[in-house]
Amino acid sequence: MTTEPSAAAEEAEPGTPDAGPESESESESGSESGSESGSGTEPESGSAPGSESGSESESAVQLSEAQAELAAQRELRERIERRKAEKDGPVVAGTGLSGKAADLLAAVRAVESGEKPPASVFSDPEPAPRRAAPEPVRRPQPVPSGAPASMAAESVDAVRAVLVRGGAPEALAPQAAATLGEGADGQLRDDPWQLLQVAGVRPEQADGFARALLGAECGPDDERRGRAVTVWLLEQAALVGHTALEAPALHAALTQRSVPDPDAAVQSALAEGDALVFQDALDEPGTPPAPRRSEGAAGEAEEGGEDAESAEGEEPRPVRVLIGLERYALAEESLADGLARVVNALSKAEADGSATAWEPVATGSAAELIRAVAGHGLVLHTGGEASRAEPASLVAAARSLGLRVCVAAHHPDGRRRFTDLLATAQKSQEPKDSQEPQDAAAVVATVAGLLSGEEGPGRDRDGMLLTDLLIVLDAPQLDIESAAMLAESLPDGARLVLSGDPGVLWSAGPGRVFADLLAARVCPQVASRTPDPGPVGELVSGIGIGELNQVEAPGKEVVIIPVRDAGEAVHRTVQLVADSVPRAIGIPAEQTQVITTGHGGAAGTRVLNAALKERLNPGPGRFGGFDPGDRIAYSATPGRSVPGHVVKADAAGLHLDCAGTPVVVPKERVEQTVRHGWALTAHQAVGVRWPAAVVVLPGDAAQALSRPWVYTAFGRADRHLSVVHGVEQALPRAVAEVAAKPRTTRLPALLTAQVPASG
Repeated sequence: MTTEPSAAAEEAEPGTPDAGPESESESESGSESGSESGSGTEPESGSAPGSESGSESESAVQLSEAQAELAAQRELRERIERRKAEKDGPVVAGTGLSGKAADLLAAVRAVESGEKPPASVFSDPEPAPRRAAPEPVRRPQPVPSGAPASMAAESVDAVRAVLVRGGAPEALAPQAAATLGEGADGQLRDDPWQLLQVAGVRPEQADGFARALLGAECGPDDERRGRAVTVWLLEQAALVGHTALEAPALHAALTQRSVPDPDAAVQSALAEGDALVFQDALDEPGTPPAPRRSEGAAGEAEEGGEDAESAEGEEPRPVRVLIGLERYALAEESLADGLARVVNALSKAEADGSATAWEPVATGSAAELIRAVAGHGLVLHTGGEASRAEPASLVAAARSLGLRVCVAAHHPDGRRRFTDLLATAQKSQEPKDSQEPQDAAAVVATVAGLLSGEEGPGRDRDGMLLTDLLIVLDAPQLDIESAAMLAESLPDGARLVLSGDPGVLWSAGPGRVFADLLAARVCPQVASRTPDPGPVGELVSGIGIGELNQVEAPGKEVVIIPVRDAGEAVHRTVQLVADSVPRAIGIPAEQTQVITTGHGGAAGTRVLNAALKERLNPGPGRFGGFDPGDRIAYSATPGRSVPGHVVKADAAGLHLDCAGTPVVVPKERVEQTVRHGWALTAHQAVGVRWPAAVVVLPGDAAQALSRPWVYTAFGRADRHLSVVHGVEQALPRAVAEVAAKPRTTRLPALLTAQVPASG
């Protein structure tokens, strides 16, 4: 690792980041529950086995001993089949509950029936079993463009009139009309706090709007306000990764927002169906897990009525009460169901047969991964950039066996890199007498393209993907909804491999799917032993285990440029990109990416991009601040950015080239979806690699640093990494001590309730 002082820094330019969170979830917050297991015990259905009449009992005496044994076995099989049918049907929960648990369950059922729950439900919550959420019926949906739905001009005008009357900006009218839908103006008049549903509006702004419309009727104890602020807080929690909030955390947040009665606010949101309540069982240290009964034992217990007795004798298990929005709750339930279906798809006989068939192709560094996939429906694969060669070998092996394979990457750049790897891997697997080599690109898509139907193998009449094996790369970037749609799209018997680097930043959307699955241990986990090469790979590998090591970099693969302040950081960064790296390393400016901690601040992406544009592509910015040749980051969907460059601008809009795909952004959407892209945040850059990266760490970036952030930012460099360093000891301290901020999710509990841990 080379350290160059300010004068000798042929690789320098700074950028001061903003520690504040952006739409890409640059900061994550929330409390993580300690639960890794769900309630897991379904109430026994108490129907007794078929009782025979007295005459039948007398005739049974006449049977021979062998016949009696056969009859008993037949009866037992019938009981087992009934038990299985009952488990597949709706579960009747809550039998045998008392006290607060019974009150909470009654509240849930009241909500489901349209009534209002009792007032005492959320005061000092106590343990109670988790309510089973309804199974969603979902179909793959196209990825939204991010543009609001077109609304009739008269509808927008009516909303605009209400906004003007309440002192809100007129510019919100199209978005408010699209968000609230038909009759949006009436909704705002009746309940001004509905304005909180519009992205970017905060409670204090909605309060001012409500005071202007309602006058003396407006007050902090208004039920409408409490309900709207509850939903807003849950939405804000989702933006930083939580799929639900624990009841005490939500109550505390409501108190901070001046809601005088948090219990009443939550009850109102539940009663209106704006939120759902869940109970997830907690396993305390030293407490044995809930017993899992075999079918035979369950049948015998039914016969003697032992279920009721055992239920009365069992001590109540501790639970946590969670409040969440329906869309994320149903997505987690659906994902857990889908993964359980994948895990249980292969019988032991099928797994043994597959292992035999796959063994001849289980060679090289991917042998362990190939054997795991041969015998299991779900497999997790972990490793850095170099480990992608193992899924590539798996694809080639599976295709050589005649299986249909599909691979999905997070980003178009990841798709391109994997396609190159796959072309090499398939050459080693193709039969020598093969006349037509298989098309490597045909099996690789992006996750967004696969879900939208624009890419991938296509679907059958039931909406299932036409594949026998789905491999998802960059799995830590899967949010809960994308993961659920992928799981729902897998046909029965298909295998699923989730592959990725567990050290990188988590998804921009809610959930931490890959981390939750690793923690739940419900399937085989294959850790790659293939290290990332070179000084950059060595440095990043050390960061992954909490060590910031000095590495030998004889070819200036890693260079540290000390800076004193944000102004110097910006200057050094521009010098590095425009002059030092092209001259000393041979990598042109268009292949060098600047990465910083946020958009605002004295060395955030806004300041850095302005400085880099002035040096690299000066121009008047006639079209929304952009000129042909500008590097950009295009975000059609919040949280998902694609780098590209401006081609031209005309009456149709701003013409972009994004990873080889032409895109036209209408003029009215440019400000919301396009940023300059010479400098990006780490969340925008995840899933992409460049020949050179310049990571900017000015003094005010210290609070934004964490091990995952540093690991992700440094890992974007392929051949050369420059670090504009002004945080002194905050950098090694962040690498050693600051882990990822926890997220509250329900997936581990849901999974362990359906799938036994694999050890």
